[in-house]
Amino acid sequence: MAQYKKKDVESEIDLLVDNEIHLSDPTGEFAIKVADGSIIDNKSFDFWEWTSGVGLYGMMKYYKLTHKKPVLDRIIKWYDDHFAEEPVEKNINTMVQMLTLAYLYEETGNKSYLPHLEAWGDWLYHRLPRTEKGGFQHVTFGDLNPDEMWADTLMMSVLTIAKLGKLLDKPEYIEEAKKQVLLHIQFLQDKTTGLWYHGWSFKRRDNFAGAFWGRGNSWITIAFPELLCLLDLPEGDAFREFMIMNLKYQIEALAKYQDDSGLWHTLVNDPNTYLEGSATAGFTYGILKAMHEHYIDDSYRDVAMKGIKALFDNIDETGALAKTSAGTPMGETKDFYNGIKISNMPYGQSMAALALTEYLKEFF
Repeated sequence: MAQYKKKDVESEIDLLVDNEIHLSDPTGEFAIKVADGSIIDNKSFDFWEWTSGVGLYGMMKYYKLTHKKPVLDRIIKWYDDHFAEEPVEKNINTMVQMLTLAYLYEETGNKSYLPHLEAWGDWLYHRLPRTEKGGFQHVTFGDLNPDEMWADTLMMSVLTIAKLGKLLDKPEYIEEAKKQVLLHIQFLQDKTTGLWYHGWSFKRRDNFAGAFWGRGNSWITIAFPELLCLLDLPEGDAFREFMIMNLKYQIEALAKYQDDSGLWHTLVNDPNTYLEGSATAGFTYGILKAMHEHYIDDSYRDVAMKGIKALFDNIDETGALAKTSAGTPMGETKDFYNGIKISNMPYGQSMAALALTEYLKEFF
């Protein structure tokens, strides 16, 4: 029996979306000044950065399930507004907007979106700098992060290139996505625990702080079932089975480290770090999605339902998800992650909306 009523879940998602689309940072408290002097707004929904990109993706998932026209209209407005301006810098994090745009093109058939999808896909495949061994280098605003691979890349760009490969009939993009998954597993997944490090440096030959950062891990929990659905490989396919095995390995660890509150800590395996909302939302979504797609069995249902309850407990009357850590660059120490500010961020609302939207499927 469902723990909540369908109308309550939808109402909560509507609140989350409304909060998300009105977010801004008028004081610049959460803005980041990068190496070239540019100011990056990590909080505002109307700034083109990964933070709003993940927000748009959560909205698109909600629209595709409910077909609420105001949600679609707001997504369309976001792209109309930005395509009327000068093009934004292409990098790993700004690429995630193309993921939602690909679904928007499928939904609307608006051919004016195609040149953007084609140009960004071409840049990602042909021009993005690669690390040693051919990994996607985690290029961000103002920083090339030379020879670095980050867990975030799977969500922001690898999922995107797979979707563009399907949409644009570019099988080489799909093979590139598969290659990147294998490389990221090799260098970022810890063999002892199944959890994921935030990053790997080929220059340093280490995983920086060796931190199992919560939101970084949640990008994997989201991206793996999403990518498996996109690729739609047959049962028994070796790549499909390898991805599922690694996803299960991570989820087994997540189940062990979940707090009694249903939340997870900002460093997954360190109970002395604060409990964090966005990672909890991402884990809850990924576990539910993996269950619904039969990549894992129902033995993890209690974990997912504890996560759902934790989200309901931490979304206030305005639709703000509590305990969401702000934008987090690569840390040199584990303490660095515990020192990241907490605020109301667009990806927090969106990741919670993703989790509740996946839960909403159980009412159909």
